[in-house]
Amino acid sequence: MKYAIIAAGEGSRLAAEGIIMPKPLVEVGGEKLIDRLIRIFMANGAEEIVVICNDRTARVSQHLAGLQRDGLKGCRVPLRFIVKSTPSSMHSFFEISRYLSDEPFCMTTVDTIFREDEFAAYIKAFKEWGGDGLMGVTGYVDDERPLYVQTDGDMNIIGFHDAQENCKYVSAGIYGLHPNAIYTLDNCIARSEHRMRNFQRGLVRDGRRLKAYAFNKVLDVDHAGDIVKAEEFLKV
Repeated sequence: MKYAIIAAGEGSRLAAEGIIMPKPLVEVGGEKLIDRLIRIFMANGAEEIVVICNDRTARVSQHLAGLQRDGLKGCRVPLRFIVKSTPSSMHSFFEISRYLSDEPFCMTTVDTIFREDEFAAYIKAFKEWGGDGLMGVTGYVDDERPLYVQTDGDMNIIGFHDAQENCKYVSAGIYGLHPNAIYTLDNCIARSEHRMRNFQRGLVRDGRRLKAYAFNKVLDVDHAGDIVKAEEFLKV
């Protein structure tokens, strides 16, 4: 199975609050965000990890080149990365999609913080799920502009909304997808749509079979205070 990491954002909110390190290299609990994801993905059977980072700083691409060359803590990393700035996370996904079109994959953004045991259970469920997508969701709202996920009684996803709409869950930014999702992505790009939430709405529009998988809690590291919050969360 393949994994993908979108690490092309600028981390402007962190920078405005005094965090000068590029977001992928920000440390939580003494571990770089991107290293943590790569380590967890490798522990969950990653055949290849595809990463996109922006071209505005060389520090991230240099770090990734080092992982390709030297591995992570002595372990070889099956890593492929692209250096390119994009206008949105959906466009970042589009740039790496050609490497994800041949088998199911799991994708997330570089600042997504989850518990490792929950993620392992999610990947097991994804491998057993015969549909088009198993989307990570959570009842914990940590995002400034959450995407609410509407489900039926069997956790089938029937809609994505900007407002609550009596939804129990929000998107956790963890996407387990069948390669046919790339067709939906291509259509979204052709319609000049932006943002991952529009891609997710496109999946529903195209009739993809999507289920929600509930995580207890998922955090994003968008602000300086989120680093401490994430460290406290992972200690529990």
